[in-house]
Amino acid sequence: MNQKYMLYMYLLKARTFIALLLVVIFFSVMVPNFLTTSNLLIMTQHVAITGLLAIGMTLVILTGGIDLSVGAVAGICGMVAGALLTNGLPLWNGSIIFFNVPEVILIVAVFGILIGFVNGTVVTRFGVAPFICTLGMMYVARGSALLFNDGSTYANLNGMEALGNTGFSILGSGSLLGIYIPIWLMVGFLLLSLWLTTKTPLGRYIYAIGGNESAARLAGVPIVKSKIFVYAFSGLCAGIVGLVVASQLQTAHPMTGNMFEMDAIGATVLGGTALAGGRGRVSGSIIGAFVIVFLADGMVMMGVSDFWQMVIKGLVIVTAVIVDQFQQRLQNKVILMRRHEEKMAVPSASQPTQS
Repeated sequence: MNQKYMLYMYLLKARTFIALLLVVIFFSVMVPNFLTTSNLLIMTQHVAITGLLAIGMTLVILTGGIDLSVGAVAGICGMVAGALLTNGLPLWNGSIIFFNVPEVILIVAVFGILIGFVNGTVVTRFGVAPFICTLGMMYVARGSALLFNDGSTYANLNGMEALGNTGFSILGSGSLLGIYIPIWLMVGFLLLSLWLTTKTPLGRYIYAIGGNESAARLAGVPIVKSKIFVYAFSGLCAGIVGLVVASQLQTAHPMTGNMFEMDAIGATVLGGTALAGGRGRVSGSIIGAFVIVFLADGMVMMGVSDFWQMVIKGLVIVTAVIVDQFQQRLQNKVILMRRHEEKMAVPSASQPTQS
């Protein structure tokens, strides 16, 4: 086989890592403090936000779907956490229950899962296109977040010692072994998703559905359950992000997560996941998240205008899609070349054998 095509294939498969390397080299030259340990830890903490959303988004896109609601879900989950920490849960008899921080985290995580469950149910049971369903959920979640406190924020989420709900800031700003908690959360969700997609039947179902849903249905793949799971998992990731952001800011704002879904989709596409589904890796999406965040943070450190940042980020995402399409065409060409070589290597059945 032509070695040139093989070299192109290897370079295209490693394109996300190459892009990250180029970004790091460029900003390390342009920004003196870019590669300091403290700055890298802070930027990686920012990566955790996009990375967590990208993990859930990757599973959804692998099935051929999309989830535009993750940013708004993060926003409303942050507001739920703020309401529980500030006002507690009023009961019908006039009493109020206050939860400690682990209980608040669990409640909000379940709330995010339920929103994702609704998305998956509407997509599978009612046949609504994922784009339309999650777009509608985005508006519902954002509007509900604004209605929660009449458009106002829940500030000073420090809790009260008497109520036993202090320590919320640890989730977003605490550290373990010198590494921020959000980074550990991203690593944990990454390992979980890698195990799901590579070591379990569910992972094979996800890829099969995205590759050819009709064939997967004929093969007995539980399509409905698998799709509901990936949307619920995406909702869980969005809920954790809402908690982390509220914890970092010590404030729950109804507009938290605005445009987060675009960064998550961009990271997923940069990581090599095909928007049509059936092809991609969660690990690639995490590298894509590093590219998106390092690029954004580097431009901020250089003093680049917010308007130019949006333009550059958009161009990077479009370029990634173009390169992905080129890779797919080249891969198909390589497959045809291999089949041709194998066919030529096998002697014809009609050719007489020599005695």
